[in-house]
Amino acid sequence: MRVVGTHGYFLEEDEKEQKIMRPYPTLGLLYISSFLKNAGKDFTVIDSTFLSKSAWKEEVLALQPAVIAFYTNLVTKISILELVQWAKNNLPSTKIIAGGPDVTYNKLNYLTTGIDFIISGEGEQTMLELVDAIENNQPTHDIPGVSYLSNGTLVEGSERIKIKEMEDLPLPDRSSIPLENYLSTWKKHHGKRTLNISTQRGCPYTCKWCSTAVYGQSYRRNTPKRVVEEIKHLVDVYSVEALWFVDDVFTVSHKWIKELHSEFQRNDLFIPFECITRAERLNPTILHLLKEMGCFRIWIGAESGSQKIIDKMDRRVDLRTVQEMIQETQRQGMEAGTFIMVGYPDEELIDIKQTLDHIQKCNPTHLTITQAYPIKGTGLYDEMENKFINQPNWEVSTDREITFALPYSQKFYAHSIRYLVNGWLAKRDQSLKHQLKSWSSYQLMLLTKNRVSK
Repeated sequence: MRVVGTHGYFLEEDEKEQKIMRPYPTLGLLYISSFLKNAGKDFTVIDSTFLSKSAWKEEVLALQPAVIAFYTNLVTKISILELVQWAKNNLPSTKIIAGGPDVTYNKLNYLTTGIDFIISGEGEQTMLELVDAIENNQPTHDIPGVSYLSNGTLVEGSERIKIKEMEDLPLPDRSSIPLENYLSTWKKHHGKRTLNISTQRGCPYTCKWCSTAVYGQSYRRNTPKRVVEEIKHLVDVYSVEALWFVDDVFTVSHKWIKELHSEFQRNDLFIPFECITRAERLNPTILHLLKEMGCFRIWIGAESGSQKIIDKMDRRVDLRTVQEMIQETQRQGMEAGTFIMVGYPDEELIDIKQTLDHIQKCNPTHLTITQAYPIKGTGLYDEMENKFINQPNWEVSTDREITFALPYSQKFYAHSIRYLVNGWLAKRDQSLKHQLKSWSSYQLMLLTKNRVSK
């Protein structure tokens, strides 16, 4: 029985990504591919990133799969729903499965669009058991992690027990996709053949805005030896020159980082990489070890420059620690990026001003700013659901488009982003032009702050 796995992301339709050209393979799908192939299944990945929708459809029709499995997230949801309808019309006997971070708390919504099965949580074992059941025409109601409709009623399987040892998983099936497309794109636009790599699953922290729909609030990790083996494989087979560690908190375990550093040294390994972590999980010693392994950029989140807002997020970090670690990262010769979120519940003008003060004290190399939005299943969503101003039609929108009651108007928060970005550039580049732009944005904030969001 032929099974197709795909993700429904099309680079040609993403204008923002076309400007930065930092595409990465979908690792979750590649883990499932290797897991099912190891079990003897006929599994084909259609990697849509560099395809057009028409080319994607041609490949599906050529394969005539019995099953199509979509990896789904906020970015790809609307595209995938379109492809699901096409598949139901053109391959009516094909079973459609959807998994990924967006499905767990939207099961009924997805199933009423024509999708046959939802996979919640980690997908490898659940996907294998579901494919076995479909292939052998067996019941699916007792498969953990599987949901479906029966006579219009939602049937939900029990929660799947998480894979305890990540070493039990084969490496991602990178050979199943045109990997050279990614590597050559990175080489052309950024100078190095770069790939993503995952060493852990789950996150032990409880930030209210963050989704834990797939891996839950857990922490499991590959051994340093296994990580180095994977890196060497990527270098030897694909001539990879740099890495992006996608782990939520790369330095959560100092013991693990020290062991990884030792493993790098034993294998005479040095490779440029960037990672994400939390400020309180850094110190000068850990930063030194990261630099010796090849780290050139660390993303350190605070999300706000107001301790009041950070505490409301349940972020559990002190602003002074964030500032100190961003500065120490740069002192040790690495770039430091940081994330800021505006428009969090109860954020007011004073909090925005404190955030600019925080950014200028940190003076990071890179800054990413977004406006807060509630992802279903998170603490933020639950907290603000009764304060939603608009909740667009689910089938043609994403959670990013949900707005909730805030102290000021939406225009105020749009101006605040420009205020912060230009204030950062004024400090980083000693730019009078950006100082004036920041001042101008602040004046517009004052003009719009009393127009409450509605």
